[in-house]
Amino acid sequence: MRPTGEPTLTDTTPRTPELSTGICAADYRAALGRHPAGVTVVTLNSGTGPVGFTATSFSSISLEPPLVTFNIAETSSSITALKAAESLVIHLLGEHQQHLAQRFARSADQRFADESLWAVLDTGEPVLHGTPSWMRVTVDQLIPVGDHTLVIGLVTRVHADEDDDSAAAPLLYHEGKYYRPTPLGE
Repeated sequence: MRPTGEPTLTDTTPRTPELSTGICAADYRAALGRHPAGVTVVTLNSGTGPVGFTATSFSSISLEPPLVTFNIAETSSSITALKAAESLVIHLLGEHQQHLAQRFARSADQRFADESLWAVLDTGEPVLHGTPSWMRVTVDQLIPVGDHTLVIGLVTRVHADEDDDSAAAPLLYHEGKYYRPTPLGE
């Protein structure tokens, strides 16, 4: 007998295999997909050329010292270069940069193909043009976590274009689509 208030399962939709915790992988992905995330592009110099990828796992973790974090899948084409990097740039994309989010989610050979979209900082990292905010960070820690690596970076330089109207409109990712935020009534 079920405890009072516990739902019965009547859904006959086939489920994907369970994760090691016993939860269904599809349910886990669906739950996470309902939480919007800001979209970033991470770029670095691999020594043999620029490397970059789209990441939605970015977060600030400390003001003093200024630390940020994101994670990258162990299966990413950028993982080897990232693990060897001493520094990188995290671009906080504006709503006008959906094309960059999509470009850096494609195959690695297409990401930097259009040289009009980026330049190189004096420290060697590629930086994307027109990004409202970006941060240069030195890699502080790389922590293996499940099927990803958690990257913790110490912020060494910040660029925030306060005159750019897009600075107030970040690019968001939610349920597999890109969005812009809309203010709620006060």
